[in-house]
Amino acid sequence: MSDRSPRNRAPQRRPDKVRQVAYQVIRQVTSQDGYANLALNKALREQKLSGRDAAFCTELVHGTLRWQGTYDAILAGNVSRPLAELDPELLDLLRLGTHQLLRMRVDSYAAVNEMVTLTRVVSGQSRSGLVNAVLRKVSQRTFDQWIVDVAPHSDDDLFGFLSVAKAHPRWIVEAFADALHTDGYELDELLDADNEPPRVTLVARPGLASVDDLVEAGATKARYSPYAAVLQGGGDPGRISAVSAGRAGVQDEGSQLVATALAMAPLEGRDAKWLDLCAGPGGKAALLAAIGRQRGVAITAVEPLPHRAELVRSNLRAVPGNHQVLVGDGTKPTWPEGSFDRVLADVPCSGLGALRRRPEARWRRTPEDVVELRPLQEQLLDSAIASVRKGGVVAYVTCTPHLMETREVVDAVLAKRGDAVLEDARALLPDVPSLGEGPDLQLWPHIHGTDAMYLALIRRP
Repeated sequence: MSDRSPRNRAPQRRPDKVRQVAYQVIRQVTSQDGYANLALNKALREQKLSGRDAAFCTELVHGTLRWQGTYDAILAGNVSRPLAELDPELLDLLRLGTHQLLRMRVDSYAAVNEMVTLTRVVSGQSRSGLVNAVLRKVSQRTFDQWIVDVAPHSDDDLFGFLSVAKAHPRWIVEAFADALHTDGYELDELLDADNEPPRVTLVARPGLASVDDLVEAGATKARYSPYAAVLQGGGDPGRISAVSAGRAGVQDEGSQLVATALAMAPLEGRDAKWLDLCAGPGGKAALLAAIGRQRGVAITAVEPLPHRAELVRSNLRAVPGNHQVLVGDGTKPTWPEGSFDRVLADVPCSGLGALRRRPEARWRRTPEDVVELRPLQEQLLDSAIASVRKGGVVAYVTCTPHLMETREVVDAVLAKRGDAVLEDARALLPDVPSLGEGPDLQLWPHIHGTDAMYLALIRRP
């Protein structure tokens, strides 16, 4: 019998399960425009990965997607043809291997061998040789050495250097510099903060749960929000009974602060009807409903997409009260003008303030997205002001610091209306430092540890 017979062949190594799951999630995100957090959570459940395996898989996925642009700059000099001509599957394998080599504590020999094995199984024997050769070249230098080699010199092109070294598209670096009014060290700090995995922050919905309840369950009190606690070390928030019952939820501290500021704004006269004009998925609506319930307030939440409206209902289910969820367009109110005492307009935006938790978003968004969203943002703010009674207040909120989506929207709408004024929102959060020059406020990941939430408080006098 020939030595080449199937019976005498050595069995091929099977790929590491965690890396294979990570690769499959990355493919969903890059090829199907999936969302990393949703695809990853589903994969972890289905593949029954927990503990260290889940943490390793999470870092593989989020890290590879977060640093994708930088890895492409490095790989471009190590592949014999343009990256655009590589099969997308092969490029994702190379990115995944590069992340392990340059930004994880994975032995170089093990990282290359595991990626060669994975390539052989998912993409074929012929491609495994290319992966082996390219990753071995990548492994010969550190991350910092590669940055010196592939990025522009900071003295010649600071934004170009930061784009590669900090893994942010150049246009986002420039937008952040404009919002910070600096291109100095603070910009560096912001970009670094954007590349740190976010903490899991919980909200105790007042009257239903307390921060003490969350602390007893293993969380730690947060810095600023009276309702926030941080789940140290991550883990599944659903294991906490208050969260699984809807008495508490998962919500960034910045998101809690802007909703709380609206509820704290001084108001004369009636204070019984509140509106969340762009409510999906319902985290802010649930917090406002819980705060308002203690004052006898009813919440009306509006969301144009039926499946997101159902998420709002789910979030409100645990909060007693006559709350109403409407499926509709916030730019076309079905209620009389001046119907509400407080209005939250948390408008659709580029989401540049939440890049920590959405690693793929920085490479998907474009400057054109910001331009296209602007008319809708202005229409929603105009509708919000029309919906509030005289003497009532509107909170214009975005999860982005981009000036085109924040102060420029507010200025444009107020200039056209003439029946609303901008008030000092910073006074509503007296314990929170460094909120900006006012009267609006901006939260930052590198200063406050929150998403980069923006709030303008507008009163209809």
